[in-house]
Amino acid sequence: MRVEGRIFADETLLKHIRADQAPEQVANVAFLPGIQMASLAMPDIHWGYGFCIGGVCATDPKQGGVISPGGVGYDINCGVRLLRTNLTFPEIKDQMPKLIDALYRRIPAGVGEGGPYLFGGKELDRLLAEGAGYLKSRGWATDADLEHTEANGCLPGADPDKVSQRAKQRGSDQCGTLGSGNHFLEVQVVEEVFDQHAAEVMGLAEGLVCVMIHSGSRGLGYQVCDDALAMFRKTPAKYGISLPDRQLACAPIESPEGQTYLAAMRCAANFAWANRQLLMWQTREAFADFFGRSWQSMQMNLIYDVAHNIAKIEEHVIDGRKLTVCVHRKGATRAFPAGHPEVPQRYQQIGQPVIIPGDMGRASWVLVGQPG
Repeated sequence: MRVEGRIFADETLLKHIRADQAPEQVANVAFLPGIQMASLAMPDIHWGYGFCIGGVCATDPKQGGVISPGGVGYDINCGVRLLRTNLTFPEIKDQMPKLIDALYRRIPAGVGEGGPYLFGGKELDRLLAEGAGYLKSRGWATDADLEHTEANGCLPGADPDKVSQRAKQRGSDQCGTLGSGNHFLEVQVVEEVFDQHAAEVMGLAEGLVCVMIHSGSRGLGYQVCDDALAMFRKTPAKYGISLPDRQLACAPIESPEGQTYLAAMRCAANFAWANRQLLMWQTREAFADFFGRSWQSMQMNLIYDVAHNIAKIEEHVIDGRKLTVCVHRKGATRAFPAGHPEVPQRYQQIGQPVIIPGDMGRASWVLVGQPG
C-alpha cells in the first residue's frame, strides 16, 4: 500500500461493512500510483467494480498519478438533484395518486427506455460538449438552473470525438429518461428542519413539497465505461503498473489512454447533467399541466444538483501542499464549505448543499458542506 485506507464509520456500521469485500477494495485502491493522503471510504460503502461504492481517492498527475474507470463506475455522473415548490403536503395530499400517474405518463422510465427528446449528429456532439448549458439555448434550462448545478452542468475538456458511435447511438433517445435500478423521481415533503438558517437560504421549510431526481448518463455512460475498460486491459502492463485487482485497470492521467478516457468521461458527465435537467423540465411541465399553474408560480426552483460518480481535476491542500489532483468519487459526493469558489453565490454563507437520497420508504437528507 502506498497510503493508508480510512473508513469513516462507527463500530455498529463496521460490523456490516466487514460482512463483504468492501474493506479489501479500500486497501486495493491504496496501491494506485500517484495516490495522495489516503484511500477513503464513506459510512455506507459496499462492494463495487474495482473501487468500493462510497470510495474516494485523489491521484497526482505529476507523480505518475493514474485514472481508473473503476473509480467512477459504469453510470458516469449518476447524481441527484432536488427542486422545491411552494406547495404544502396538506394542499396536495388527496391528489397525490393522480399526480403520480401524471408524472408516470410524462417521464419515461425503465431499462433501455427512450424518450421524446432525440439528439443526433452535431446536435448530440454539442450536448456532449456543452452539457446542460446547451439546453438553455433550446429553452429547456434557465440561468438559475445552471448556477445551481455542480460545475454549471458542464465539464470543460469534453471531446465528443472520443465517444464511440455505439455510445452515441445508445444515448440518442435517452436524454430526459429516468432509467431503472435504484434511479427514481420522488415527490417528497420536508419533514424536519435541523438548521433553520440553512433551510431558509435554500427555500426549504417543514411541510413544503419537493421533488428529488436520481439518474445518470444512461446507456451512453455505460458504453463509455465499457469502451474504456476494453482499452485499459493492456495499460497496466504497458506502463509497468502492478495492481492487486485487475478491476482497478488504469493508465497514467497524462498518457494517451488516460486523456482519451477523461475526455469521453467528461462527455458522459455532461450528458448526465443534461439528462437530469430534462427530467426536471418535464417534471415542471407535468406539475404545471396538473395544477393548471405555471411552474414559476409554484416556485419550482432547483436547490442543487450534485454528482456522485465522477472523476474531476481539482485543486486541494493535501498534507500542507496545494496540489492539482484527479479526484475519483464513486458513490460519494463533494461537500465544499462556505466560501469555496465553486459554491454558488446563494450558498456562499452556508456551504454547498449535499443531497443524500434515502432508500425507498426511508428519508432523504439535505446537508451542507463544512470546513475540514
